[in-house]
Amino acid sequence: MSEHHITSREQLRAVYKQPGEGAVKKVLPQLDEHCIAFIARCPFCVLSTAGANGRLDASPKGGDPGFLTVQDSATLLLPDWPGNNRLDSLENILENPQVGMMLLVPGMDETLRINGRAVLSTDSDLLASLAIKGKSPISVLVITVEEAYLHCARAVWRADLWNADKHIDRAELPTMGQMLADQVAGYDGAAVDKIIADNRHKLYALD
Repeated sequence: MSEHHITSREQLRAVYKQPGEGAVKKVLPQLDEHCIAFIARCPFCVLSTAGANGRLDASPKGGDPGFLTVQDSATLLLPDWPGNNRLDSLENILENPQVGMMLLVPGMDETLRINGRAVLSTDSDLLASLAIKGKSPISVLVITVEEAYLHCARAVWRADLWNADKHIDRAELPTMGQMLADQVAGYDGAAVDKIIADNRHKLYALD
């Protein structure tokens, strides 16, 4: 191991300053009015999970603002809609209920971070309460909030994330189907691209 590798907290703190008082005290044990207002405007988050074997997963989740439902100040509801059926996050949660979330609101530089514990539910009344256009999600994650805090804007500033002038021309990269065809033998890239285009128009369909 290199002599420059950091292997202890003492070594880590020798490199970094101690956090400011505000950075420590801002962590809340539940959602307050500002967290709830942020969630109501949030169309996208990343859900992080870990299995019993330590395997990690970070999965994007999105929908119209409000797709994450605040049941109460200590409980969030995250519906799960049809996808590729890998179920990485859900299988991890069955083994290890701890989850981490990062929420983004386009045009806002700060992010909201939430840590807690999740259980997977198929309660029919709960699913019906989250229906969109007459379609119910397949399941819902009921997340008990243990920590919630607003994260400073530096990363978004550095990325200049919301600056449309810096968005790439999508033609710079191959289509998803073309990339998968290069990566996986036997993939029909054109067929995959058609499926993706079709799915964009029936996001909540269950068939």
